[in-house]
This record gives sequence, C-alpha cells and structure tokens, in this order.
Amino acid sequence: MIFPDIDPVVHIGPLALQWGPLAIRWYALAYVAGILLGWRYAVRMVKTPSLWGGRTPTATPIQIDDLVLWLTLGIILGGRLGYILFYMLMNEGQRGGLAANPLAAFKIWEGGMSFHGGFLGVCVAILLFARQQKIDVLKLGDLIAPVAPIGIFFGRVANYINGELWGRVTDHPFGVIFCNQTIQAANGGRCPA
Repeated sequence: MIFPDIDPVVHIGPLALQWGPLAIRWYALAYVAGILLGWRYAVRMVKTPSLWGGRTPTATPIQIDDLVLWLTLGIILGGRLGYILFYMLMNEGQRGGLAANPLAAFKIWEGGMSFHGGFLGVCVAILLFARQQKIDVLKLGDLIAPVAPIGIFFGRVANYINGELWGRVTDHPFGVIFCNQTIQAANGGRCPA
C-alpha cells in the first residue's frame, strides 16, 4: 500500500483562536462539542419510543437537561481535582510547590484536567443525580453509555491536536512528527499511539 506523500509534521498548537489576552483552546471546544452533542443525542434517545420497547424511558428530556449540568460539573470539578491530586501534588518539586502557591490549583490555563479525575467526577455526579431523582443508577448508566463515546472522541481529537498521543518512534509513512518542543527535545518526535 502506498501512502500519499504528505508532510508528516503536525503544526497545530493548543490554541484554536486568540484575540489579545482572550484565548480559546481546542480542549474547550472539544468539551463544548462533546457535551452539546451528547446532550442532544441523549434527549433524542429518550424521545424515541422504539428504543424502549413499550417501557417508560429511564429519564424525561427535562431530567436529561438537569443531568447534563450535573455531568458538566462532574467533568470539570473531577477533572481539575484529579489533575491537582495526580499531577500537581505528585510533582511538588517540579512546580515550585502547591503548598507555597495554593492559588495555582485554580489556574486551569497553566495545567489542566485529568481524564481519570473527570471520569470519577462523572461517576459521582451520576450517583448523586440518580439518588436525587430516584432513578435506578444502572438504568441511567445504560442511557449514558452510548453517549459517553461522543465526548471521549472529541477529547481524543484535542489530545492529538495538542501532540499528546505519541508512542514509539517509527519510520513508517503514516507516522506523525509532533512539533511539541518537549517531545522533540527528549525523543526527536514520535508517532501517535
């Protein structure tokens, strides 16, 4: 198989748009796209009677609207808390110390969120929402399961754009060279994993 002769160097940075001090990052767009499209898909599912086989849907469209707020808070708070716990506190010496500068925990633009923290935040949000709304948590999970890949997809696209999905060095024609200075300095660029 012959691959097209294209430049393998990825020249995209983490900023999608910038107007002076205001910057919109690809991650922000990925979160917004994932949440909005996932929300629309979940509402569409509960409004499609054929999916429920004559049974009542797990949630109403209004409950889905409320759930999206809970999930968004779970993603943001859990993701940030996970980043603080797993990266900032574990790398105290590298960052000048979170204890010396506790306000650094609120500077999302200087480090971000962790997937595993966001996942745990979403799990907590689902449990709390199901309890408050008196919905079976497993049935709610069945409703959320087909929606989650939408957000994960957009998150992975943002990972790729930021040059974070790299693996072994390769000389294959489908390999990609990321222009991330840290990766270049340490490894000479890598292909996506």
